[in-house]
Amino acid sequence: MSDPNARDWETLDYAETDDGVAVVTLDRPEVHNAFNRTMQRELHDMWRALRLHDPVRCVVLTGAGDKAFCTGIDRAEQMGGDADSLDDDHHRIGDAGTPFQFDDPGDLIGPKTADLWKPVVGAVNGMACGGAFYLLGEVEFIIAAEHATFFDPHVTYGMCATFEPLHMLTKMPFGEVMRMSLMGNHERLSAQRAHQIGLVTEVVGGEELATTAHGVAAAIASAPTVAVQGTVRSIWAGLEMTRSQALAQGYAFIGLGTNEESLAEGQAAFSSGRRIEWKLR
Repeated sequence: MSDPNARDWETLDYAETDDGVAVVTLDRPEVHNAFNRTMQRELHDMWRALRLHDPVRCVVLTGAGDKAFCTGIDRAEQMGGDADSLDDDHHRIGDAGTPFQFDDPGDLIGPKTADLWKPVVGAVNGMACGGAFYLLGEVEFIIAAEHATFFDPHVTYGMCATFEPLHMLTKMPFGEVMRMSLMGNHERLSAQRAHQIGLVTEVVGGEELATTAHGVAAAIASAPTVAVQGTVRSIWAGLEMTRSQALAQGYAFIGLGTNEESLAEGQAAFSSGRRIEWKLR
């Protein structure tokens, strides 16, 4: 199934526009958009479908309602031993036989984990905590509503904070990740503080979030596809490699991410004489 429009999603809302943008909404507002097993499967299926769905060139990821973007795992369903806590192999969350075989509920929900290299813009409206960082750790950048907050409650409830802060090490300074992880429920990062430390690239009013995120995504989607995806892949490689390793592979990324069609499209835009009306951020 390569067309996300062809499927009835149970925990997600999907919409796309004719400017190359898709909006994926976590749609469980009654539990602050916490993810259960169904949402985990659907997110992975969604990202995999978008890989092959050419009309979409950029994605906005957000949450339903204005109270929360996502509050991580749905503890009531998945940590209480109910049927939904079983995966397809009938393993519960946590150790599967031995400590060396671990079923992590966030394993499959991120776009990069699903090998999606179309840009994904996070639009955070309300709380983002705990397992939400599996998702936010794999988006290109984040725009937040003024009332957004960020925190990690794991240690407060006697759980080791590991995968979530490890994702955030690519988005936040070490000291900020450590403080957020150790403070648990005692402290939350405001959208303004998140912007100060670089976790968030822009803060807007709640009523402006959807429009702002879509506008940014549409601008990205207007550029040649191969060049955009090559840029995304290059920068992530630079994040995960040493500087010299990434630079050594740079020519390969340029070769893969630059083709005659993209160059012709870019040259046509330049030669048209029409100039983009840029905005100052």
